[in-house]
Amino acid sequence: MGAQIRKIEYVFPENKITNEDLIKEFPEYDFERFEEKVGIKNRYIVSKNQTGLDLAEKACNKLFESYDKNKIDYILYCTQSPEYYLPTTACILQDRLGLRTDIGALDFNLGCSGFTYGVNLANSLISSGQVENVLLVTAETYSKFIHPKDKTNRSIFGDAAAATLISKTEDDNIFKFKFGTDGSGYDKLIVKNGCSKFPLDPDAEQISYGTDNIYTDNNLYMNGPEVFNFTTKVIPSFVNEILEANNLKVEDLDQFVFHQANSFMLDFLRKRIKINKENFFNDLSDGGNTVSSTIPIALKKYCQNIEDDNDLMVAIVGFGVGLSWSGGIIKINNKL
Repeated sequence: MGAQIRKIEYVFPENKITNEDLIKEFPEYDFERFEEKVGIKNRYIVSKNQTGLDLAEKACNKLFESYDKNKIDYILYCTQSPEYYLPTTACILQDRLGLRTDIGALDFNLGCSGFTYGVNLANSLISSGQVENVLLVTAETYSKFIHPKDKTNRSIFGDAAAATLISKTEDDNIFKFKFGTDGSGYDKLIVKNGCSKFPLDPDAEQISYGTDNIYTDNNLYMNGPEVFNFTTKVIPSFVNEILEANNLKVEDLDQFVFHQANSFMLDFLRKRIKINKENFFNDLSDGGNTVSSTIPIALKKYCQNIEDDNDLMVAIVGFGVGLSWSGGIIKINNKL
């Protein structure tokens, strides 16, 4: 008995922010160079009264247009933008979607590695015989945490949600996964204020960083160079560990789908691991870095461009906030 990713749907908010829009606010910033290097043209952000849960609900209902929601046995909800400190947002989602009450529902707080963690968790629940159909939801609204004058993070991050159906199959289609954690780097990507340790501070001091970026401790802070250094140091060898654990080589994979952080970083990793361009997904032009939703969005886009019905062997790898990383091998087809 095994499991397989059967269906993925995703949604963006309606509010589209182009590079041309950002130029009006930051005329001194070279967005032409940014677009060429980072690869982002558009990002979408929620309205003031819209939340990650609203996006999650839309993504799930989109999936239910072609799948019977009464078959769902478990919700795994990955977010760092919860509706409340408590209760669990997954419980609210169960009610909003009108799902059965005899199902499991839990949140887990992970960002860029969240989808790959979620796939493995769903596989474990199914393979252990406890459930047959898991709804893995990733939803993030980082735009609510970003300071209006933080042009770097406003340029990079977008809001989105994805709903992924993972179901029981006779054969294994989700193979061995591996994980990594280095909590010493917790402060490299952080919203310092607003939880138990430090409350929100209405008088928080404005801090400058990078190229004239502004934030406060109430806002999202990312040490870009340190995150880049961590990723380029850890991920190439980690990918080789995943391949070895599954007795595979680079050339055995149809596609590598990494967390879509930025185009420059992805291309650096591709070259370091020696993956051909045609076997490596790199496209975040429309949507930007949507945190835990980048991989399911990328998988959906990739499969939409595949014409034949053959099964595809794909490596998925997430990395980022935590610092955390995880990844593994999955078998999918173009019907996602």
